[in-house]
Amino acid sequence: MRIEPYRQGERVTIDPGEFYATDRPAVITTLLGSCVAACVYDPVRKVIGMNHFMLSNRRYSKDLPIHASEAGRYGVHAMELLLNAMMAKGALRSRIRAKIVGGATIMGDGVIGSNFYCVGQVNCKFIRDFVAAEGMTVDAEDLGGDFGRVIHFSNGDFSVHRRKIGGPRRLKLAERDQQCWQDAIERQEHAEPDVEIW
Repeated sequence: MRIEPYRQGERVTIDPGEFYATDRPAVITTLLGSCVAACVYDPVRKVIGMNHFMLSNRRYSKDLPIHASEAGRYGVHAMELLLNAMMAKGALRSRIRAKIVGGATIMGDGVIGSNFYCVGQVNCKFIRDFVAAEGMTVDAEDLGGDFGRVIHFSNGDFSVHRRKIGGPRRLKLAERDQQCWQDAIERQEHAEPDVEIW
């Protein structure tokens, strides 16, 4: 995890297996392939969090319930760690909403007609099942496909900015990404009420 201070806020970049929660002006960023990021937030307390999880099994049988698999166990662990970190900052579990992203089939290993899911499909199925079981409202979903994603999740307006990975204009896109997260933090600062400390 890398935390980069910017003005009164911060940009946090998380890697696979990591999570982060905050109630400060922030943008949380990650890079996804077949992994999934759950961008969750309490809109009342303005607490946001993101995880980046990759499940342990490459494939698993479509006939096996996800919660009974190794994949399900690791996904549940990642989600519970994130939700507990948010509640420690004042979020209420019953108010938490989600935007879910990732789960690509990057290597072309999703064989049509097979009785097995590829890892991206496992991740998509897991996160959909988890939020449904929790009764969590999903405000946006960008799952599956055959491309990676860079995402930026912003406190304040709870927006998720996504760009597809690859292409010849990589340097220009990196500059655009930086401008995106800096603008998001600046908007959050302007929305914060002035508080006089005495």
